[in-house]
Amino acid sequence: MNTLLFLGNLGTPEIIIIAIIVLLLFGGKKIPELMKGIGKGVKNFKDGVSGIENDIKGVEEDK
Repeated sequence: MNTLLFLGNLGTPEIIIIAIIVLLLFGGKKIPELMKGIGKGVKNFKDGVSGIENDIKGVEEDK
C-alpha cells in the first residue's frame, strides 16, 4: 500500500487529485510563492528549535 507518514491512507491517485485541485485554486503563478513561504517558515522553525537546543545544552554545561 502506498502511504506516506504524515498523509495516512492517501494513495497516489488521491494525492494527484489534491494537486490538481490546488493547481486550479491557486494557479501556476501562485504555487511557487506559496512553496517559498512554506520553506521560509520551516527554516525559521528549525532555526528556533536549534536555538532552544543550544540554550538547553549551554545551561547543562554550566552546571
